[in-house]
Amino acid sequence: MYACICAAVTETELRSCVADGARTIDEVGDRCGAGTGCGTCVPRIEALLAAATSSSELSRLPLTA
Repeated sequence: MYACICAAVTETELRSCVADGARTIDEVGDRCGAGTGCGTCVPRIEALLAAATSSSELSRLPLTA
């Protein structure tokens, strides 16, 4: 399924860009073109970026011996 119609970028390609290190909408746009057209896909890109950069619940637990 296309995540970005303007640049013909699929959800899989978008996830790959984020997995490969893109951390901003501009970086995603530079890598695959998503987010550089009409902007309809920007909320989806933001959601994927937020998920990739948020720490997991486990990482916030205190360390105990």
